[in-house]
Amino acid sequence: MSSSTSNAIDPERQRRGRIKALGIFLVCLAPFVAAYAVYYFWTPQSRMNYGTVLELAPLPAVLGTKPDGAPLAAADLRGKWVLLHVDSGACAERCQRKLYNMRQVRLAQGKNQDRVERAWLVVDDVPLSGADPRLYEGVLVARVPGARALASLPAADDVRDHVYLVDPLGNVMLRFPKDAEPARMLKDLQRLLKVSQIG
Repeated sequence: MSSSTSNAIDPERQRRGRIKALGIFLVCLAPFVAAYAVYYFWTPQSRMNYGTVLELAPLPAVLGTKPDGAPLAAADLRGKWVLLHVDSGACAERCQRKLYNMRQVRLAQGKNQDRVERAWLVVDDVPLSGADPRLYEGVLVARVPGARALASLPAADDVRDHVYLVDPLGNVMLRFPKDAEPARMLKDLQRLLKVSQIG
């Protein structure tokens, strides 16, 4: 048998070798594909935020005018986590429910409640007549000039449907759904306070 014949590559062996190499490559690739799929297409329910995470948007420098005529500036809120809502001064049932939920969520933080502020942006000239004053005791209230301060508050439908969460750097970062469940709002905020190095 000539050397050229003995050195010839068996096509069947070559094909089997390629299949083995491809199999090894696919086995090595599988964990990366699985991790990608889990990260982008399957998020366990227990790890999801209740509130909608928003693209960070800073509040305007001046939010509105407080009842004493002084401006409410975004800088006044810095260093705190802020539960913020927008509504009419008439404060109908939906508004009162948001004020109540904000108060309860803050109180439930226990020793961390001082890290949480509440704010109410009033979008009209109606006197604060509809809500029990106890609901907004300790709340920073400001009348908003037009829609200027609302531009950084994206809404699913109506900005008055939501309670927003502003981070200690003054960025709107989370929007709770309409008729939000206080217990689930509480969990979101507790998680943030636990891991936050600011505010």
